[in-house]
Amino acid sequence: MKIFSTCLVLLVLAFSTTAEAKLYKWVDDKGVTHYGEVIPPEYANKSNALLSDKGRLIKKNEEINIKDQRANEESEAKKRIDNEAKLEQSRKDNALQNTFSSEKEIDLARDRNLHQVESLISSIQSLQKAARESLQNYQQEAVERKRAGRKIHASLQADITESENKLAKLQLDLVKAQEKAAAVKASYAADKVRFRELNGSAKK
Repeated sequence: MKIFSTCLVLLVLAFSTTAEAKLYKWVDDKGVTHYGEVIPPEYANKSNALLSDKGRLIKKNEEINIKDQRANEESEAKKRIDNEAKLEQSRKDNALQNTFSSEKEIDLARDRNLHQVESLISSIQSLQKAARESLQNYQQEAVERKRAGRKIHASLQADITESENKLAKLQLDLVKAQEKAAAVKASYAADKVRFRELNGSAKK
């Protein structure tokens, strides 16, 4: 019987301890002090205190300055981005020095890459020339039929439209290829500048 009573007392005490509600103290915008088990959301980041069931201070939370908090978060984010940028630059520098031993090698690599792009540009320009000739032939045929008072067939008009669309697409392809060539030149030029900086001299 004593063992049962002892266990019952322990269970009651344990339940009382875990079920003990938290008591918070906070002051609203009008200066009125409030007590409660839950702090309203609008006062969660302001000064408040956690009290024991006997009213003793357990923990005091100071007001959080939202602007300062945001500034700190932005500062930390900037530091993180800067560190990532430094790591990336270090990776690129190592790759640059491990890949090339001189600026001449950089020029050779640039020329190899440019050769591919320039071949593409030349191919597009040849296709443009052929497409223009085809379009001119179709347009000339249309002019002659109109001059002779003959009807322009739908198939001829379709050929003219298709040729115009083909030329427009080829022009877009040419612009992209030319932009790629410019990007290749700029990239290798930047690599040469960085290579000089890393080696402390203008190696050639």
